[in-house]
Amino acid sequence: MFSRIAFLVIAIFWVTMNVLLWRSEYGGGNRFGSVVPLEVVWQKILTAPDNSSMEITHRGEKIGYCRWSATVQEPVAPKTDTDEPPPEGMVEILSGYRIDFEGNIGLSDFANRLRFDSNIKLTTNHVWKEFSLRLNLRPSSWEIRSQASEQAIHFKSEDDEGKKEKVLKFADLQNPELLAREFDLPLPVQLLGSFGLTGNAKNTAPLSLGLAWEARNDWITIGHTSVRAYRLKAKVLDRFPIVIMVSRVGEILRVELPDDWVLVNDQLTTL
Repeated sequence: MFSRIAFLVIAIFWVTMNVLLWRSEYGGGNRFGSVVPLEVVWQKILTAPDNSSMEITHRGEKIGYCRWSATVQEPVAPKTDTDEPPPEGMVEILSGYRIDFEGNIGLSDFANRLRFDSNIKLTTNHVWKEFSLRLNLRPSSWEIRSQASEQAIHFKSEDDEGKKEKVLKFADLQNPELLAREFDLPLPVQLLGSFGLTGNAKNTAPLSLGLAWEARNDWITIGHTSVRAYRLKAKVLDRFPIVIMVSRVGEILRVELPDDWVLVNDQLTTL
């Protein structure tokens, strides 16, 4: 009898300690879904060891493919014969970061696919300094580029009617009437302000796109296994949610956008 009671006490103790250990590690009422500093998640994204290749779907239909990659930038120094290369993967001096995002999507109203290629360069404290975006839908193409130091955006387009180029100051982006007139936009151009396209870049959180982001601990299922992840969430116009699932090492796993646009990492779609 004593041995059975002792076994029962030990079993209860073991279960209790494992529950307490699980709560302290993964949450219980304190850490599961707990808030994570946004800067921590951004830093992991910018230093992720691998690229994020993703399938693009719209309302459940696969329409394209894209690739997100982030690299650490180093200052370019003149080479000498005595220089020895540093160990692979080692960064001697950090000068900033670069994000590249490229891919293509098929549009039902067009025979050709829309191809896009963009990059953004950031300072060491995650503030943007250069941005470019190129869109190609043959026979037309568009290019947008900007440098924070210029406080202006350059627009270029080329189609059957020829080439066009416009330059707008950041201050102009806060004038919806001017934008509508310059680009003949039928859309509510006030949306531009929701994505941080204003001249007040210094007061905008790094990589925030002008949105109020929240980062939390979460889980995501890969195959038959649930793994820990980060969940970034924001709302456009305080109404339309954006959700980004990020692995613990910074890979983009899943992106949910308004109007049922979804980007899913290859490692989730191939299982």
